[in-house]
Amino acid sequence: MHAAYAAITALADAAATVAPEGDGKVVRSLRARRGLVARIQSRARQVRDRSRPLIWFHAPSVGEGLQARPVLHALRDAHPTWQFAYTFFSPSAERFAESLVADFTEYLPFDRARHADALLDAWQPSILVFSKLDVWPVLVARASARGIPVVLISATVADQSGRLGWWSRQLLRDAYSALAAVGAIDSANAERLVSLGVSRDALCITGDTRFDQVWDRAQEARGPLPLLARLASTVPTLVAGSTWPADEAVLLQAWTAIHATTTQRKATEGNASTGSATPPGNATTRTVRLVIAPHEPTPAHCATIERWAQQSSLRLRRLSDIEADLRTAPHHAPADAPADNVDVVLVDRIGVLGDLYALADIAFVGGGFHTAGLHSVIEAAAFGVPALFGPHHHMSREAQLLLNAGAAVTVRNAAELQGRIEAWLTDGASREKAGAAARDVVVRERGATERSAALVERHVERE
Repeated sequence: MHAAYAAITALADAAATVAPEGDGKVVRSLRARRGLVARIQSRARQVRDRSRPLIWFHAPSVGEGLQARPVLHALRDAHPTWQFAYTFFSPSAERFAESLVADFTEYLPFDRARHADALLDAWQPSILVFSKLDVWPVLVARASARGIPVVLISATVADQSGRLGWWSRQLLRDAYSALAAVGAIDSANAERLVSLGVSRDALCITGDTRFDQVWDRAQEARGPLPLLARLASTVPTLVAGSTWPADEAVLLQAWTAIHATTTQRKATEGNASTGSATPPGNATTRTVRLVIAPHEPTPAHCATIERWAQQSSLRLRRLSDIEADLRTAPHHAPADAPADNVDVVLVDRIGVLGDLYALADIAFVGGGFHTAGLHSVIEAAAFGVPALFGPHHHMSREAQLLLNAGAAVTVRNAAELQGRIEAWLTDGASREKAGAAARDVVVRERGATERSAALVERHVERE
């Protein structure tokens, strides 16, 4: 297994030297590693102060980075003289890494001994901290051989994870057994980590730092954010976050029916009270609103949603257009500002979804109808918003926490989704009860950042 792993990483290194131009994740990942070690060494000669401890965090992608970030920033605030390095693997995390307050942010070279030694020589870290589950066996071995403690925070392994398979355990057992400390998110995950090779003596329960992060962001979003003020509406709003086409096939069908039903009901009520017909599409008939944020808001993906809205006679505006209005006339809402007179807001950029849940009465979280699995459900929960999602949620601990608390419902098709949305729209008390339960889950799970930071501090102080 180790020989095969070494051959694969060598091939990846060779591929990086000949990777063509292109926007695909694979070629971008390969191209980013051209001259990577030399870049890190050059930057270290300029910035690294070897009289100061350096804490090296590694998180392969954005999800793991979200768990590492609050710990990194907590340590930076508590120890302003320390230095910090942050590495990642996926191109999708490049923009996220730029948002961190760290002395070094870079891709991690492929897991080969000469690369690991080069980085360890350049940075001379006091500790190496991995986030969630991924560990690099060669890097762990080389760091451990130098007496550098290796720690895993927000550690989790789902009960159906491929890491529990025989081949993965054979490859990674030595790396997991070499970890000096592991902060698991709960006792069930701790037991599964033991089966991967983690020593019981190294284990403790620290929790999942994402709960602290989403709670803090929710509190900030409750302040005077201009974009949220511009998007505020009296119309009940569903925020659909991180959706894939498979999710949208269900969601958009359900939403078309919901909008038609509520519009007709409003028109009928208006006719009964005034004795006159209400023109279809008039602002006074709009009783529901959809804010949809695709997981990958590419031009082609956004165009598909725009075509659906047009075919369904729904008025849609892109978030980028709304933000342009805000820049040009920040103190005066334009006549077509997206309040009660816009049916769909299409979020055509990333990085803002966590704030937009502040607008929601109900959330639909994407990934539940996609083979990759469910995205984060706790961002909406931090705002006290109940969630709906598809059936592929079994790898998500937080989804199960919400389901157990009565704060979320899973749906299997468009009819079930439509029924649950309409039930919560018409029964405000039930919706608010589910939302309060969602908020309680987040509050109960807070505190992992402080515990994880303390775990790292203890091992730095031993140096």
